[in-house]
Amino acid sequence: MLPPLPDPHAIAVLLLIVVALYLFTRDNIPLETSSLLILVSLVVGFEAFPYTRNGITLQPGDFFSGFGNEALVAICALMIVGQGLETTGALRPLAALLSKLWATRPLLSFLATLLSAALLSAFLNNTPIVVMLLPILIGVSIRNKQSSSGILLPMGLATLLGGMATTIGTSTNLLVVGIAADLGLHHFGMFDFALPVVVAGSFGLLYLWLVAPRLLPPRQALLSDMSPRIFDALLHINQESFANGKTLAEILEKTDRRMKVDKIQRGLGLNVTRLPTAELREGDRLLVRDTPELLKEYEQLLGATLYNATDIENPIDEEHPLSSEGQLLAEVVVTEGSPLYRRTLKELRFAEHNNVVILAIHRSQTQGQQTIKKGMGDVRLESGDVLLVQGAADRIEALKSSGKLLVLDASVYLPETRRARQALLIMAAVVTFAATGLLPIATSALCGVGLMLLTRCLDWEDAASALSTRVILIVVVSLALGLALMRTGGAEYIASLYVAISTGLPISAVLGGLMLMIAILTNVVSNNAAAVIGTPIAISIASQLGLPAEPFILSVLFGANMSYATPMGYQTNLLIFSAGGYRFSDFLRVGIPLTLIMWLGLLSMLVLMYDL
Repeated sequence: MLPPLPDPHAIAVLLLIVVALYLFTRDNIPLETSSLLILVSLVVGFEAFPYTRNGITLQPGDFFSGFGNEALVAICALMIVGQGLETTGALRPLAALLSKLWATRPLLSFLATLLSAALLSAFLNNTPIVVMLLPILIGVSIRNKQSSSGILLPMGLATLLGGMATTIGTSTNLLVVGIAADLGLHHFGMFDFALPVVVAGSFGLLYLWLVAPRLLPPRQALLSDMSPRIFDALLHINQESFANGKTLAEILEKTDRRMKVDKIQRGLGLNVTRLPTAELREGDRLLVRDTPELLKEYEQLLGATLYNATDIENPIDEEHPLSSEGQLLAEVVVTEGSPLYRRTLKELRFAEHNNVVILAIHRSQTQGQQTIKKGMGDVRLESGDVLLVQGAADRIEALKSSGKLLVLDASVYLPETRRARQALLIMAAVVTFAATGLLPIATSALCGVGLMLLTRCLDWEDAASALSTRVILIVVVSLALGLALMRTGGAEYIASLYVAISTGLPISAVLGGLMLMIAILTNVVSNNAAAVIGTPIAISIASQLGLPAEPFILSVLFGANMSYATPMGYQTNLLIFSAGGYRFSDFLRVGIPLTLIMWLGLLSMLVLMYDL
């Protein structure tokens, strides 16, 4: 028998949750915008239509409590501490060891990479781990002339498996554990649910090591063709040249303003200022940079002679082709903490400041990929976008050593500072104090932030860049929706509906159905939203069945972490998606079997542990 409909306020909250989940799936609406819209709707709605239940009035200001929630404080503090490890290069020794191992024993090193990724992710946000491992794996695949598609996606998914094992492994875990504690239920310790994850995750890692690479077809990443696309050259102005006696503005007009002149050289060591009125003379040399086809076109249009920038004795011909000596290609991947995130290249003047050429922007799409080559300066960059850049070796190295950008090329280089050991010790202290219960997780993590700043492992700019507006707002709005769901009775209604539909089924099937439902939801919307909305429903289901709430809470926690099957399921999935040249179907092909393996393994462990 289906339960009666709840009151109008609960119905309105349930409808708002449906709207929120829909908005969270829209690529053309920033997640921050959707979150703010839902939060404003809750506040205004309950201000206009006050609500009292069981003698308790739900105040509109209660929805702002998420900004001061202990779980959010812990999440932000841990993000900053993780940034300290990334900035100081504290994980470089491990990266160097894995890189050496790849050169001698690829299969064994692949397993070591997966295990390392999973283990580190149990204590760190997985984004810096993926950022550390991507250059290694990209470089290995390029040097061995192999496709990287068989190793990048399994590595990314291994970090998701490891993050499931501890309370600090992901922001999702912290939220679920925090909500359970706020409701007076069992307070999960750091390793309380590590055992089922280790058992199920062992089968998951074996699948990622031995089976997943065979399911992935070779994909062509941007760097598969390492030949430079842009060449530096000199156009020598002869007496018969069209450019002889013309102004710079006139010759640029002759090329439809496509030609970019970097310098005008006149005589030995003399450069003419590049004013539009500057008049060119016989013997002048124009330093230009472009593709071979366009350089030859400029040569013909201007009646000039084309030389290599490094060889002005021999004109370009079949015996002396264009040379790209010292030029390298690299990919710059945009992450949420990157200075490129949500900015345009024109705003930043990225190419000019870094003396590189932007060849293309590779943009992730949910159903495919797009390469932008025109109007690149006005494109607002998003997480997962990849800039294909070319520049001198020292300029590419400078980009990598800055520590602020994820740069991929054929080499393996990670910045390291003398404070790397201090950063590692601080992180170890944070984990130790939280794991032993000497300090709450939020307090321990905040102390870690203070130590990172005091020891100069981080400066305030680095700390601020580690914080994500997207994460903060989605956590706050998810907590607000969860609060509304609980206070209005919406959670009880959904739980009653679920219990009525599953009547007669074994408890294991009820538990497994809940976990699978959350797992499907988390691949479409934010995993934090799926977890926070699902937790009060799980508690209500357990209450109505007269069973302990812990296994139902863990089923939500585990399900919300199974972001394996779509690129938008988790932020690092988008980085992997772009860097590896994957298609949407690749995530489905590998992620669905992994979801089933983890679902069966975790469900079996919960049934055994709680004797259901």
